[in-house]
Parts: sequence; structure tokens; C-alpha cells
Amino acid sequence: MTTDELLARHRAVMPSWMPLYYAEPIEIVAGSGRRVTDAQGRSYLDFFGGVLTNMLGYDVAEVNEAVRRQLGTGVVHTSTLYLIRQQVELAEKIAALSGIPDARVFFTNSGTEANEAALLVATNHRRSNQILAVRNSYHGRSYAAMGITGHRSWSASSLNPLQVSWLHSADRLRGLLSRLGPDEYVEAAVDDLREVLATQTSGDVACLIAEPIQGVGGFVAPPDGLFGAFKKVLDESGILLISDEVQTGWGRTGEHFWGYQAHGVTPDLLTFAKGIGNGFALAGVVGRAEVLNEVHAVSFSTFGGNPISTAAGNAVLDYLLEHDLQANAARVGAVLLAGLRELADRHAIVGAVRGRGLMLGVEFVRPGATEPDPAATARVFEECRRGGLLVGKGGLYGNVVRMGPPLTLTEEEAREALGILAEAVALADAEAGAVADPAH
Repeated sequence: MTTDELLARHRAVMPSWMPLYYAEPIEIVAGSGRRVTDAQGRSYLDFFGGVLTNMLGYDVAEVNEAVRRQLGTGVVHTSTLYLIRQQVELAEKIAALSGIPDARVFFTNSGTEANEAALLVATNHRRSNQILAVRNSYHGRSYAAMGITGHRSWSASSLNPLQVSWLHSADRLRGLLSRLGPDEYVEAAVDDLREVLATQTSGDVACLIAEPIQGVGGFVAPPDGLFGAFKKVLDESGILLISDEVQTGWGRTGEHFWGYQAHGVTPDLLTFAKGIGNGFALAGVVGRAEVLNEVHAVSFSTFGGNPISTAAGNAVLDYLLEHDLQANAARVGAVLLAGLRELADRHAIVGAVRGRGLMLGVEFVRPGATEPDPAATARVFEECRRGGLLVGKGGLYGNVVRMGPPLTLTEEEAREALGILAEAVALADAEAGAVADPAH
């Protein structure tokens, strides 16, 4: 069966709102290390990792063996009504690494479910459905998670079980506070938080949920210390802080194991997903016992933390720590960041380069302006694929190329990717210049 035939079958049975990447979608049939192969036999360097999920890359022996051992027992599922050794062991490791005192862990299948669980315990603990969220954010596809998502492209419904008040995005290119330096930004953002609390809420707010780096939003990040400054205000009223670490966790930013650690603060709850399973469905929320225990009814996740996914999770986390992949993310990420900044200096369509470690974004704009240029972004995106590099897209205007490669990436592979990206950007820049100057 050809790829075109598979595409036709896909369109016949899948909903129209499920996107496929590329003008000519590809089927990935094999993977090893940081490379994947499509059904046509074409090899690609993968810089998106299943949306920052294949954190160790592909065909990792230690993870494969852990899953095979569990499969060998004949037990794939029991439900959490029974003790699950792999689940307990992984929870112990995550609780210790979370930085949260007296931590408890609840496993789910996805980041959406993890954020739902965090909202459940926060609203129960505070006896309030009032939530503070951040513009340009993304937290998932369920009703409550969509309700706290500040990104129209991902807000499929206006129905919302929560009362949400919005704080400013940290967009440094065109956000309302973009003209301010880091210290001034923090001061203005804190003033805004106080005003929102005074004017848009009845006072008994449950929590603030925020991503240390906005993933779908185009890897936008606030100045260091902002969450710490927010927490001082939140603590005055007992409002909880939830750090959505679905994309920033497990050392991806290089500088820290969790994104919240850049802010000199410890959250009350943090959510995790994606990389911890390296492709197996695994996510969850970790938080202080007094908060996470605030579910006054029977509740559990049928498949959350099942023996197979937690066997994989234990192997992934052990591999991550034993190979110090956080340090690798910092080292190789620095190579990428330097190369991307050189690229920005050469091309007028690059409006911003941002990110940390192996979580990097390039925003494309009209030459000499800050106006988003999704067409140039799409051209870069397609040309990267033609050159053998898979990247992601994002941002409020669809004009950010997102890169979240496996944390095992080598410096040689980073330089290879930079070469492919440089050619793609040069082509898109030349075309953008031709459009701006029709006589060209």
C-alpha cells in the first residue's frame, strides 16, 4: 500500500480537525537514535520527537528490555485497585525529584488528564472554581484544560466549567509588556496580577496555572524570577501555584531539571507527561499531600500508571539520570542556540530566537517588521523536511518553528540540523524579499 493510499484511508475514517504535517504527509515506519525512516525509505533527523515526547530517541535498548520483562510476566494491566510495583517505584523517584515536600503522585495517560487532575485537587482544596491562567498558553484538549488555554487555535469550545481570569503573556516581540526590560516586566506583571485579583475575582481564587516556557505558544518564556514574584502575591491569599511541566520537565531546558526552578519558587503542584514515557502513554501530577489528597470521592485512572507504561517510565528516568542528559541538553543546546542566533543575524525574516537547552524556537516575521509571517514559516518547515530534518510549528500566529529533539542529541547532529535549517531559511528569506520587492 502506498503512502497516498494510506492518506486516502486516513481521511476517510479520521476527523477533519486532526492535522497532518506537510503538504505530502509521511508515514514513519522505523527509528533509531535520533533518526526516523519513512515508508519511502527516506531518513530524517528528528528534531520534534513526537512533540517533545521521544525524549531518549528511538529504539533505546534499556527501555525496550524493561518493557519486554514486564510483558514476559503476562501482566499488561491490573488497574490501580491492586498494588503495582513499577508504579510505586516510579512515584517514589518522581516525588523525590519534584522538589515538593511531602509529595504524592497521581498517574494519568496524558498531559491533558494531568492538568485536569491538578485542577480537580486545586479547586477542591480551595473550594473555588476561579482560576488564573496566562494568555498564549496551552494545557490540553478537555473542557477544563481548553478553558484555561489562552490560544484561539486550540480553543475548540467556549464551554468551560471554570471561571478564568487572564494574565499577560511574556511575548517579548509584540506582547503588551514587550517594551519592558526583565526587571520592569516582573514589576509590571505583578502589578497586573494584583489588579486582576482585585477586579476580576471574588477573592477566593483556587490557583494560578502556568507553563515555565509556553510550548504550543511558540516557546515563549517570562523573565527568570516571575513565578517567584507571583507566588509572594498568591501566598497572601493562599492561592495555589501549578507549574505545567509537560514540555519543560526532565532537564530539557538544560539549566534546570524543572522549568519552575528558574524562578526561585516551589509550586504546590506540578504536572508532567510526554518525555517520561518516551512514547508510552504516561503522565501525572505531583503535589503536596494536603493538596493532592483533596478528592472527597472514589477516583482513579483505569490505565494511568499501568505496569507497562511505568516499567518504561522507570527505565527512561534511570537512563536520563545515569547519562546526565540534562547536562547534555545544556551543552548541545548551547551549540544550537549560537547557530540559530547567527542565522538570525543573517536573515531579516527571523524575528526572534528563543528557548533554553533543547527547547528552542525561531519566529519568522515580515522583513524589517514584527508582523508574523506564517507563509515563510511554512516554507522553512517544508524545506527542512526536504533536507532531511523534522521540526515542529507553533506560536499564536503559526509563525514559529519549534525544535525539541531527544535529549541524547549529539553536537554533530546539532550542526547537521543547523546546516539544513540554514538552507531552508535562506530560501524562504530570498522568496520573502522577492515578494517585498516585485521588481526584484
